[in-house]
Amino acid sequence: MSTVKSCLQQKTAGVYSLPSSASVLQALEMMRERKIRAVLIIDAERLVGIVSQGDCAIKVLLPGRSATEVSVSEIMSRNPLTVALGDNLDLCMKTMMTRSIRHLPVLDAERVVGMVSIGDIVKDIMAQQGQHIQYLETYIKGHAVEY
Repeated sequence: MSTVKSCLQQKTAGVYSLPSSASVLQALEMMRERKIRAVLIIDAERLVGIVSQGDCAIKVLLPGRSATEVSVSEIMSRNPLTVALGDNLDLCMKTMMTRSIRHLPVLDAERVVGMVSIGDIVKDIMAQQGQHIQYLETYIKGHAVEY
C-alpha cells in the first residue's frame, strides 16, 4: 500500500490555508477558486483547525448568518487529526471511515506540508488496482500455452 508521501507527490503542490481571523466568505471563495472542499486554518505557522464546505453550509448559511461577518475561528474543527508523510494510506482510510471525516492534514516535523482527502486515497487505490490488473494480464499472456 502507498504512503501519504507518495499520494501527495501525485497532487499539485501547495497548502491551501487561511488565518483564523479570515471570514467564512474568504474560505468559500478559496474553495471555489482552488476546487477544494476544505481549507486548513494556520496561525503563526501552526495548524489550529480545518473548515469544510459542510461546516460553512451547516454552521453559517443554513442558520442565516453572514458569511462576511463570521470568522472561520467560530466554525472550524479545532485540533484536527493529522497524519505524517510515512503513514500508510490504509491507516488514513480507516481513520477517515471510523471518524467520519474526509480530509487529513499532513505534518512533517510539526509543519503542514499538505492534505489528503478520501478522493486522493480512492484515486491511489484505483491506480494500484489498474497496475495489478496490467501485471496479471502480462503474466497470463506471457505464460499462455498453445496446443
